[in-house]
Amino acid sequence: MVNALLVRVGADRSIGGGLWNGPVDAQSGKFAYVAIPEIRTVQVGMEKPYSALVPVLSTFGLRLPPHLSAQQMHLDPDFEYLTYGDQGERARQLRTYLSAGDLIVFYAGLFDVNGGTRLVYAIIGVFVVDEIVFAADVPINSRHLNAHSRRILPAGAEDLIVRARPGLSGRLERCLPIGEWRDRAYRVRRDIIDEWGGLSVKDGYLQRSARLPQLIDPMRFQRWLESQKPILVQANN
Repeated sequence: MVNALLVRVGADRSIGGGLWNGPVDAQSGKFAYVAIPEIRTVQVGMEKPYSALVPVLSTFGLRLPPHLSAQQMHLDPDFEYLTYGDQGERARQLRTYLSAGDLIVFYAGLFDVNGGTRLVYAIIGVFVVDEIVFAADVPINSRHLNAHSRRILPAGAEDLIVRARPGLSGRLERCLPIGEWRDRAYRVRRDIIDEWGGLSVKDGYLQRSARLPQLIDPMRFQRWLESQKPILVQANN
């Protein structure tokens, strides 16, 4: 049996999310992965500045918003190193629900550079879990591999890091739109919910919540994903 969780990531319009959304060309599926701001102190030399996004944003004809230009990113997941970290309730859910071979499906709310007022909610990456470790246990020479181990962690920190399997995990070269605006919220389209075999959240609710949505029938989801012929890349942008 395989378990699978949907995890919302990336910048959004909340204060903690950076008051912005990453861009997407909804016609081609090309997108920029823009992480949320880092709010904790990180190890010297392990900072991830937003300025690193300038080249990819320029391909969309965009510039960084001024309020982000001098900030650092909490680059998580890190598709270059195939890691994902979390803390609190979500970390507990990862630890109790997932093990080697299970799936994490990352999605984000993106703004369409072609116009429109609604966000494009889309899958942007997939991890096949290899192992789950505590960030505090990561050796010093590997701390750069994830946003949570890059932080200077307090004593007793229980931040978790998921390491994913190379070749089976990564960022999607082109995102897969799954959402729509329905009943005053962004939700997974009903036809996609049916193809996936159901979700643990009411009516496909996609906006942030403390509990991560579970895919009821991960095997059906995998068949759907394979039918989309996704190309996975081991890079953040």
